[in-house]
Amino acid sequence: MPVSESLPTATTAHLRTPDDARLAEAAAVFALLSDATRLHLIWLLAQEESDVGSLADQCSASRTAVSQHLAKLRLAGLVETRREGRHVFYRLGDGHLRRLVVEALSHADHRITGEAPHD
Repeated sequence: MPVSESLPTATTAHLRTPDDARLAEAAAVFALLSDATRLHLIWLLAQEESDVGSLADQCSASRTAVSQHLAKLRLAGLVETRREGRHVFYRLGDGHLRRLVVEALSHADHRITGEAPHD
């Protein structure tokens, strides 16, 4: 889904008091996203599925580094793969993760530009 499409509002969120398991799971996701290259890869995959070579070109990292990051994200269940011949394409399968990354980067944009926060 391109960023320009409207994203679901908070009313579609799963609103419940988090237990220890949910807090630990969310913390694990944030830990994986705390690496700038992995965050960039997730943002790129939020735009469209892609292969390792294209992702490496877009995020200025080596193919080896991108492959290793994608392996971690895949092992954690944050990205999915699709094989087409000899090529493997990566994609996000979770709209929650897509919105989380878009919101985090939107927040960062406000912090850097000084634009007033909003809902």
